[in-house]
Amino acid sequence: MERFLADDAATLAFGQELADMLRPGDIVSLEGELGAGKSALARATIRALAGDPELEVPSPTFALVQPYETPRGPVLHADLYRLGDAAEADELGLLDNAGAFVLVEWAERAAHVADAANIVIALAIPPGGSGRNLVLVRR
Repeated sequence: MERFLADDAATLAFGQELADMLRPGDIVSLEGELGAGKSALARATIRALAGDPELEVPSPTFALVQPYETPRGPVLHADLYRLGDAAEADELGLLDNAGAFVLVEWAERAAHVADAANIVIALAIPPGGSGRNLVLVRR
């Protein structure tokens, strides 16, 4: 699936669409350069899974993983950018709960986490910097 997200409203709408298509146990790798919109898409998806558009969803940049309990099941939102070593990802428990929804930014920093992802979403800033190009691959 390929999509152009023109603005924040389009990202929010796609977050809802993604939440609707996710199933317990899905591991989503969010890929793209800094500023590509990975956190914004994760935030929109988590709020949709929780059924709470006002839910506080801080970036897990420093905590590395942020857990949420939602009516659809547990959600883990991880950011592996600051990971010192790929083995440190094991301590985060991202692959421990087969029924959790897992959204991972910078999964490529831990190859075994990236390999476990069954949905890969690549976000890119198009020339001119307006909006985002999105490519979703389910594997």
